[in-house]
Amino acid sequence: MCGIVGYAGRRPATPFILEGLKRLEYRGYDSAGIAVAESGGIHRRRAAGKLVNLEAVLKKSPLSGIVALGHTRWATHGKPSEENAHPHCDCSGELVVIHNGIIENYIEIKERLAQAGHKFASDTDTEVAAHLIEEKLKGLYRPGATPGFAEPALFEAVRLALGEVKGAYALAVLWAKAPDVIISAKTASPLIIGLGEGENFLASDVPAFLAHTRRVVFLEDGEMAVVKADDCRFFSLAGKRLDKAPVTIQWDRTMAEKGGYRHFMLKEIHEQPAACEDTLRGRFFPLRDGVLQREAGISVAALKTVRQFHIVACGTAYHAGLVGKYWLEEATGVPTHAETASEFRYRKSTLSKDDLVIAISQSGETADTLAAVRSAKEKGAKVLSICNTVGAAIPRVADHNLYTHCGPELGVASTKAFIGQMSALAIFTMHAALARGTLSEPGARELVDQLVRLPGDIRAVLKLDPQILDIAGKFHKKGHFLFIGRGLNYPIALEGALKLKEISYVHAEGYAAGEMKHGPIAIIDEDVSVVAIATRAKTYDKMASNCQEAKARGAQVIALVTEGAPPLPGADYQIQLPPVPELLSPIVNVVPLQLFAYHIADLRGCDVDQPRNLAKSVTVE
Repeated sequence: MCGIVGYAGRRPATPFILEGLKRLEYRGYDSAGIAVAESGGIHRRRAAGKLVNLEAVLKKSPLSGIVALGHTRWATHGKPSEENAHPHCDCSGELVVIHNGIIENYIEIKERLAQAGHKFASDTDTEVAAHLIEEKLKGLYRPGATPGFAEPALFEAVRLALGEVKGAYALAVLWAKAPDVIISAKTASPLIIGLGEGENFLASDVPAFLAHTRRVVFLEDGEMAVVKADDCRFFSLAGKRLDKAPVTIQWDRTMAEKGGYRHFMLKEIHEQPAACEDTLRGRFFPLRDGVLQREAGISVAALKTVRQFHIVACGTAYHAGLVGKYWLEEATGVPTHAETASEFRYRKSTLSKDDLVIAISQSGETADTLAAVRSAKEKGAKVLSICNTVGAAIPRVADHNLYTHCGPELGVASTKAFIGQMSALAIFTMHAALARGTLSEPGARELVDQLVRLPGDIRAVLKLDPQILDIAGKFHKKGHFLFIGRGLNYPIALEGALKLKEISYVHAEGYAAGEMKHGPIAIIDEDVSVVAIATRAKTYDKMASNCQEAKARGAQVIALVTEGAPPLPGADYQIQLPPVPELLSPIVNVVPLQLFAYHIADLRGCDVDQPRNLAKSVTVE
């Protein structure tokens, strides 16, 4: 959830920390802080609210050290406040900790430490880690010892302390007695080391230091890193030295900037033709074998033996999974289940070694999806991840990986990642159907022709932005929206409603249109606006009837229709979209709903890129 940034180098650290924290704002936060090793001590500055508040504090009371930690917090224990903001310190004020995740047994540890005389200044679980490390140091470091003893003592104290901690964490520690080193560790929460020249970095996500280095090391669960300006070493929690090869990130700095758009979300909506192209590129041929083997390590023989597909995901990714369920069952005839990962992990499933679990996550760090993946593997099932982040936790645990290649998505509300997920699912479905013999080669070539046209179809929809803005201007003060769709576009109705509520805080619901008369019709009146996905489909006549039913009860109706189709009865506003085969229509139909949600939120003055209470990467349950 939160953002971690660390720097060890030869230049003033504060500018690097602030720059990195700003690049992690998309993760969501409610307070921020920094700690710097300076003048023989550790000095902290913290503030509730946005980073601008921390910058104001630093302007009044600057820091100038060359080794530092920074953090943006999203509250899980204790209200958003300066006292609860990271970094947290021990009793001496000489040791600080920043932490993402949740320490599940913190109350037990806190009570034990309090009995030993430790005093706590916050309501957080994180502060417990600082005091626990302090307690471990008592038996490892003698005051007045030579400086060379401090670093190994700190390393061992962190290692021993984490041996008592239960839960999820990405953690970094700075100590006045070893001011040139940062000790870090992770379990079930992301932590990445950036390797520079005469300076090194650590962060929750790559954009934090992408302007300074592309060489990175992804820490695995149960691993530690010792980070200094001219050295990085890696260890297991058992203390064993590890050899970890760095990888080179291909994103450039400009990909993480707004590129002239008003918001990241708007930029990313307009990047969707490229996101679709990049996900599809190089994955069509050879049709009968090779692509999935090469890309994801799944053989044709393995696909032939799949008994069931189980799709697990959360939020927007779950809606992509619902589309994938329709596609897989239609194309392969294999029973396919789509379920929110948070429910999947807590129920008794009937998975077997012949089942393939498809886990979808933009960040690859989604806690519930990661837990579902681990649960599936424990039951013997194979797991395919569809993810946008190379080297993230879920791809590392999964047996097979199909990356979406969308590049960084900084707006909290997902847009281009959703297009990428559906594009990847379309590719997987086509090759799975070919492998199983349920799709002929001529049929696959026809589908390829349709898929390659999708980026152009999305570009055509983006040209409708002025019309969508005009419609949004007529509806941005409305308080209730009902999104309806049928078949493949029912998940798109869910996604349209989710986008609107995520960024504009307007009440919006998505429903299967056929369910209107089974309850939702009771709320329809002149205060409820209806958004209908009524593009060309076998259920078009049914959708037309649903629109008329809504109109008859006083609702204003906005309809997505196919260009060239007759006017839709009951629709007050019609957005004409390019003709697309019904099978692939979700990839095109979601785009005007994203634009509609964006403009509604912007017209209402909402923080589009960082909506309240939400985070980009949900790494706690």
